[in-house]
Amino acid sequence: MSKLFSPIDTPISELLKHAERPLLSYEFFPPKTDKSMASLRDTVEELRDTDPDFVTVTYGAGGSTRKLTFEIAALLRRFRYQPIMPHLTCVGSSQEELVDIADYIHAEGFRNIMTLRGDPPKGENSFVTAQGGLACARDLVDLLKRRHPDFCLGVAGYPEPHPESRGDQEDIDYLKAKQDAGADFITTQLFFENQYYYRFVEKCDKAGIHIPIIPGIMPALSLGQIRRITSMCGADLPLPLLGKLESAGDNAEAAMNTGIMWCTEQLIDLLEHGVPGIHLYILNQVRPALAYQLARTFIDMTHKLKTV
Repeated sequence: MSKLFSPIDTPISELLKHAERPLLSYEFFPPKTDKSMASLRDTVEELRDTDPDFVTVTYGAGGSTRKLTFEIAALLRRFRYQPIMPHLTCVGSSQEELVDIADYIHAEGFRNIMTLRGDPPKGENSFVTAQGGLACARDLVDLLKRRHPDFCLGVAGYPEPHPESRGDQEDIDYLKAKQDAGADFITTQLFFENQYYYRFVEKCDKAGIHIPIIPGIMPALSLGQIRRITSMCGADLPLPLLGKLESAGDNAEAAMNTGIMWCTEQLIDLLEHGVPGIHLYILNQVRPALAYQLARTFIDMTHKLKTV
């Protein structure tokens, strides 16, 4: 990677402020098995030369992957990824525990946190505030900013209604509260139709939400995978994409190619519309990053043809 390594991460808000092109970021998650960990190491090594502007690492419900989250962050550092943005959630932690984690993150040189309420632990259907804990991401943003004002805090946005919300306006109002508490930028939940994102950005602007909104994109790598994920987050699975994945049947390669091409078309359109960045939910795999490279190549070639 071409960037010079520093023991203190640059705030992503500064990257967004001075970027001459849309930022590129990847999301990694802590694997559950030794085999998956070995596969992740291969992915991390293979993707380092794609030079993402930052990377994020997820955090399991109730802190279930807390140790692994920081192990993955350390792995990414060894491969010279920077900045690295660990996730932090309210689930299962008191305010004192959250402060301790924040202090650890800050002492380790991380200056960016993806700040989330978090999903209920496996087997539970609803979020329950921990004893002495926080009830929502807005409160976590407020806590972190008061503890370490130099933290850059990302928050989640929902182009399609959050599964627990009573509609778009409730989501927008809550997002405005997160901005007012100190959030620096927004990364969206995944979506498969770009119009959801564009309408969401317009609604945010009308509501006075003016921090950058980075679209989060996840390729549909298999029918089973994407049905499972959309059932949890409430994202719409377009019928044309669903039909193509069903037509692929048991052909895993065909299904993956279908998802990559759909994702590539999304990315081309988003980049042409001048989004502030692209956040790829890559599922610890190399292939999703290929979609971005294809999109970037297509745009560069198209622009060259227009100037001839």
